[in-house]
Amino acid sequence: MTEYRHEYKYRIDAMQKSVLCLRAQGVLERDAHAGADGEYLIRSLYFDSPEDACFYENENGDDPREKYRIRFYNCDTSRISLECKAKARGMTKKTACPLTPDQCRRFMAGGIPEPESEVSPKQVAMFGRMRLKNLRPVVIVQYSRMPFVCDAGNVRVTFDDGIASSNDVAGFLQPEIPLRSVLGTGESILEVKWDELLPSYIKGQLALETLQWTSFSKYYLCRKYNSYGGVRV
Repeated sequence: MTEYRHEYKYRIDAMQKSVLCLRAQGVLERDAHAGADGEYLIRSLYFDSPEDACFYENENGDDPREKYRIRFYNCDTSRISLECKAKARGMTKKTACPLTPDQCRRFMAGGIPEPESEVSPKQVAMFGRMRLKNLRPVVIVQYSRMPFVCDAGNVRVTFDDGIASSNDVAGFLQPEIPLRSVLGTGESILEVKWDELLPSYIKGQLALETLQWTSFSKYYLCRKYNSYGGVRV
């Protein structure tokens, strides 16, 4: 993805999720990357500066802003990616490049590895930007995602459950890590993303105007209510 997209997030309860999933199935397709149950597991390692610049930029709603994370899916460490998620004028853009397990471990240890000899300029630029910002790993975010897609408008609708945080940065690549939930019982995050236009029939089917919109990111929530309990440390 290279262009900025619209992205709206909503906090929903279990009843709302049940209804909205049924409605989504009526107008959207299941994401082909999801498993037999329609979901996949996401684990991300987020970075911030010693001054927690990303955290406070999110809290203050600064625009533009960006944050960096390492991500893999379904506990499969054979495919690891470094991502930069930028936000400007209320829209988002994600830039990504692959990482080797050794590069990932160097990031986990608080360093910035040198780019591989045969890599795209994207990796060189992202590593350099992280070094300039003096970023280091601060929190793990994990959750299950149920994704739906639609070609019209390049729409992506996702339901994220079991959002949890961990400070066990050293265990990021391990199958099991200690986790702490950051949402109330039964709460989920609905995300709706699209390019230039969200088709009216999708917007109407999901009744978005009736939902509780939120500006806070999962990173922000997991830093604020970290795995030790209480407020961010």
